[in-house]
This record gives sequence, structure tokens and C-alpha cells, in this order.
Amino acid sequence: MNVNVEQLEKSMVKLTIEVDADRFEEGLKKAYNKNKGQISLPGFRKGKVPRAMIEKNYGPGIFYEDAANDIIPEAYDKAVQEQDLEIVSRPDVDVEQIEKGKSFIFTATVAVKPEIELGEYKNIEVEKVEAEVTDEEIQGEIDNVREQNSRLISITDRPIKKDDQVVIDFEGFIDGEAFEGGKAEEYALTIGSNSFIDNFEDQLIGKNIDDEVEVNVNFPENYQKEDLQNKPAMFKVKIKEIKEKELPEVDDEFAKDVSEFDTLDEYKEDIKAKLKERKENEAKQQKQEKVVDAIIENSTIELPEPMVDMQIDQMAQDLEQRLQYQGLNLEQYLQMMGQNRMTFNDQLRPEAEKRIKSRLVLENIVKAENIEVTEEEINEEIKKMAEMYKIEEDKIKEMIVDQEKENMKIDIAVQKAVELVVEAAKEV
Repeated sequence: MNVNVEQLEKSMVKLTIEVDADRFEEGLKKAYNKNKGQISLPGFRKGKVPRAMIEKNYGPGIFYEDAANDIIPEAYDKAVQEQDLEIVSRPDVDVEQIEKGKSFIFTATVAVKPEIELGEYKNIEVEKVEAEVTDEEIQGEIDNVREQNSRLISITDRPIKKDDQVVIDFEGFIDGEAFEGGKAEEYALTIGSNSFIDNFEDQLIGKNIDDEVEVNVNFPENYQKEDLQNKPAMFKVKIKEIKEKELPEVDDEFAKDVSEFDTLDEYKEDIKAKLKERKENEAKQQKQEKVVDAIIENSTIELPEPMVDMQIDQMAQDLEQRLQYQGLNLEQYLQMMGQNRMTFNDQLRPEAEKRIKSRLVLENIVKAENIEVTEEEINEEIKKMAEMYKIEEDKIKEMIVDQEKENMKIDIAVQKAVELVVEAAKEV
């Protein structure tokens, strides 16, 4: 096998790979054996037609595609290893020569990890982020817990007001005709939630139990059902129940009910401590991002587009995996968001580029600072994984192959680089 490497612009390379005729013949034999059971000719039993007869009747190229598909992945991987290339995209493959009795030649155009010019990465100045906790924030946390521990009580002696939950029957009409999907009974609606169209909820304020109300609204232009878009409608509504949210009093008893503490003061101190810890972690994360962003700005980086495209695909796959827990796939999600795959990819592109650039500058800092990772640090990471997944450490070590272990070393080294540049940064 012969390999020629042509350097292109923006960290792209073109590999011209020539596989000898004997290997191509081997691929043709495999293709014949794979497909002969599906081919029949007069005078021969199915699966017993000689290859020469098949090629005579259907042309010599009948097995070329399957032979190429057998050869290309193996030859491409071997060429990449021989040339010691660090590939960062999928190959764009073109067949240049494919003919029985001759060598098989194809090209693979692919992105390699770009060389970057690393700029200043120490003594980066970043704005200091305060992690102080205010009384308003503590009260906000308490209010959230009050909401979670609230109860609904039935109201019979007053009309509907904002924030009430009402139970209603309703039916909608357009031009005097009831429309599909516009009817419900015993429907629970919170006034002010804006979960109904237009000003539907506002028109119920001031009404009483057993009132029958006509509510007039307009469907919006972008309503999900096209036949209802931009149309006026009238709903006949009957008020069946009015309920009011009752919040618990904030006192020592409340603290005992919702926490492990006996007094409200102790509970507030715990909230303050947790909020402070959360804010400090957020401030640390913000500082890291600002420092790395500044290093990227100081550096010269030109990314090959296929590298970015592959990162976008990975981000889309990650999102689709999360959507599966909600019973959705990516196509359904995009329909709900009113997007197509092209606009979705365009939205992901800036973040994809930032992730790649962050990794590149940090990996270059690892080299510049000769950051090394010890076996003890790898074992510590394995220990964390064991605790997270509830698996014995030895089992995880058995599962980790050499390449995964190498990737783990790189990840640890990159994190050490983050710590180095953050520690060297100046807060102003």
C-alpha cells in the first residue's frame, strides 16, 4: 500500500491511498461470496452461479462497491497510523481508480488537529466576582420552600382574583361553531399563569362560583394549529371552584417542618452557608471561563470547518440522548422549537468553536509547561468514577483500555493546566 499526503489550507490534508491489485481482488472475492446467494441465472441454482458468469451478465463492476467498502476503512486506518496523523474530522472519500486487475486508488480529505500560536496565558487580568449573600436572596430561598409547602383551600365568599386556582368547564366557538380541541371539563387553571391564549384568564377575574361567562379572545398568528391562527373565538366558561394558595408562616415551627433545624435563625444560617458555597463555585467557574476566553483571545487559532462540524454533531447527539429521557428525539424537538437542522447547527456553531479552541489552548499549555500526570492521579480519578457509578475500582481498571487511559491522562493534564492559569490570573 502506498500513501501520499498533500497538505491543504486550514489544517486539511488529502491522502491518496493506493491498494495493490491482489488486495482489490481479495475484496472482489469477498463481495462475490457475500452476494452470490441473492443472484440467479438460467441454468444455475441460486447461490451457485460462478463469479465469471455474473460479471459477464451484469458487468465487471457489479462487485466494485462492496469491494471498495471492504477495503477503504482498513486502508484508511492503516494510512493514518503510518503517517502519524491526529485526525479531527470524518474523511471525505473519493474513488480515483477502480478496475479489475489494477490497483485500487482512493483519496481521503480530512482535517488534522491544527497548530496554534499560543499567546500570553499567565498573569491574565479578570474582573473579580463577589460571592456575597444578601438578605433578599435568603428570603427568596425561604419563599421557594414556602411555595413548595403551600396548600390550596377552597374559597366560597369572594370572586376570583389573580393567583387563584379555578376549576372550570369550557367550550370554544369560532363563528358560532364549536371547534375540535376547544372543550374541557373540570379543568384546573391558575389565574395569571398565562397558560391560556390572549387575555382569557384576565376575563375570569371578579367572577364567582357558578357564574357562566363568555370569554372573547384572538388566537395568535403562530398558534400551533394552523386552522385557528389569527382567528377570534368565544369561550363559554362555567366557574365550578375557586381555590386560594395558603403559605405557611415563617417561624421556628416552619424551620422544624422543612429542615433539620429547631429554630428559624439556624435554618437561615444554613441557607446562607449553602448559598455562599454555590456562589463561590459559580464565581470560580466564571473566573475559569474568563481566563480561558482571554487566553483564546491572545492566541492565533484557525479551525478547519470539518472539525467544527464534527463537534456540532457530537453536541447534537448529546442533546438527543438527554431528550430520550423525555420521550423525544431531536427531530421532534426541532419541530417544537420551530427550527430545522441547518438553523440549529448555526446556533451551536459559536459554542462548538469555543469548546474546540479552549481544548486546543489548554493542551498547548500542557506541552509548554511540561505538565505530567502521575499514576496516583489516574488512580484517584478511577476512585471517583467507582464512587459515582457504584462499581469496584478493579472492575473499572479492567474496563479501561490503553486509549481510554491515555484520554484520561490528557483530561487530567488539561484540568491541571486550567488550575495553573487560574492560579496565575489577577483579579481586578
